[in-house]
Amino acid sequence: MSAWLEITHPGAMASIQDLGRPGFRRFGVAHAGALEAGWLRVANVLLGNVETAPAIEFFAGGLSVRALELPVRVALTGHFVADRIGHGRRGRIASWRSVTLAPGETLRCGMVSPGRVGYLAVAGIDLPRQLGSASTDARSGFGGVDGRLLSAGVRLLANAGVGDERMLRNPPPFDSAPIRVVLGPQDDYFSPSSLACFLGGDYRISSAADRMGMRLDGPVLRHRPEKGGEIVSDATLPGSIQVPGQGQPIVLLADAQTAGGYPKIATVISADLPRLAVLAPGQRVRFTAVSVATAERAAMAREAAVRAQIADIQPLAETGEIDSQAIYAVNLISGVIDACAVETAAGAELPVANSREENR
Repeated sequence: MSAWLEITHPGAMASIQDLGRPGFRRFGVAHAGALEAGWLRVANVLLGNVETAPAIEFFAGGLSVRALELPVRVALTGHFVADRIGHGRRGRIASWRSVTLAPGETLRCGMVSPGRVGYLAVAGIDLPRQLGSASTDARSGFGGVDGRLLSAGVRLLANAGVGDERMLRNPPPFDSAPIRVVLGPQDDYFSPSSLACFLGGDYRISSAADRMGMRLDGPVLRHRPEKGGEIVSDATLPGSIQVPGQGQPIVLLADAQTAGGYPKIATVISADLPRLAVLAPGQRVRFTAVSVATAERAAMAREAAVRAQIADIQPLAETGEIDSQAIYAVNLISGVIDACAVETAAGAELPVANSREENR
């Protein structure tokens, strides 16, 4: 049986994403897809979806959804909390778990902290694919719901029903280690001092950060005068770090263009790009150079870590913790009486005098 989940408030840049469109950049098609694909995969497995199913990616909180006539199961991943509102009650729900929304109930996702990205997967969600993906690429009008970011009133078709809730026993912590990069392909456009500055400097994520990329504020990187600050446009990919003439680096992300004319000082390795992409404006970042071989080993290690997280998913009831939402959902107490009152033969209640007052 099918059910509807309605977007009541999209928050900042909420969109449908899956694992993207690899293999089409040579045709000018951006990769798109989740900025943190591991979190999206975990969210789907929490519900019993296939790992590659589309989900809602949202920024900095503010996303609000509501189940309509039938119950809908959803799952939350990312470092944030949510409020479950409806039927005269309101409860706080942590992320990294699934939850069933009763008809009419609303789930309001709080601010993402310390990062900027969260995911909400929906049981049984199914959307049309374009070039093999349901991911929204708003600039090209691909994927999602009519190729656009989510807006209030959009309804997503899901599976109706309830089920055992599941959780990730050990959510991944934020990793503050330096972001690993492979230098090049145009690192020769920069002097040794600029390269040392890039690898030894302390940068901040600027407010100019979205799904296309993030500008970094920090030490200025100078181009070699004989080479200049531009190149003949060539291929870019998510993780490319371009340095325009003003000397502040730009890290390209999932929705970035497929070619560009600024020198690329380095490329963020695929294992570290997700944890850079979810950082919020104002957070600090440092870079360290590694070899291609090290980058390949890191990619395999990251995949193993995601697989270990998926294997760590378990029923909520097996954690040994009290599920407050389950308690709030049922009436455990009835026939409440006032302990400070006595009942007369006629059935009327009379207040009991304060014993201190009586003894005076």
